[in-house]
Amino acid sequence: MFNIGDKIVYPMHGAGIIESIEEREILGERKRYYVMKMPVGDMKVMIPINNVECIGIRDVIDDEHADEVFQSLSSKSSEQSTANWNKRYRENMSKIKSGNVFEVAEVVKSLILRERSKGLSTGERKMLNSAKQILISELVLAKNMKPSDVEELINMRITN
Repeated sequence: MFNIGDKIVYPMHGAGIIESIEEREILGERKRYYVMKMPVGDMKVMIPINNVECIGIRDVIDDEHADEVFQSLSSKSSEQSTANWNKRYRENMSKIKSGNVFEVAEVVKSLILRERSKGLSTGERKMLNSAKQILISELVLAKNMKPSDVEELINMRITN
């Protein structure tokens, strides 16, 4: 169970801070929800408390792990060799859904490198933007930095 003020990650949405715990009636059913405020986009998300484990909600990584994520972005390219965009898209989507920050960073890195070398399809560009926002939101909370500074660091670290 998480508490108000905890920093958590909601896979596929990103990281945020639990602002409140509320009980709401939706479709005739009363449930308790975490109300999470996202640092990027100033959005609020309601997460049903009874679904937390199956959704994969977890704590935001610590400062040390955030440094490891930045290091992973600097490491030599692991660009996907899969020529089939459909297979590549499915693999990347699976990594994003995992909620693992290192896998999300890997998707961001491979898509940025691919964009620089070959360009991206519309679907992959949307995926890159989404994965980048998920990654930035967690690193903002882990490192206590501004989103624009985190994005700049990400872009600087990714080299061919």
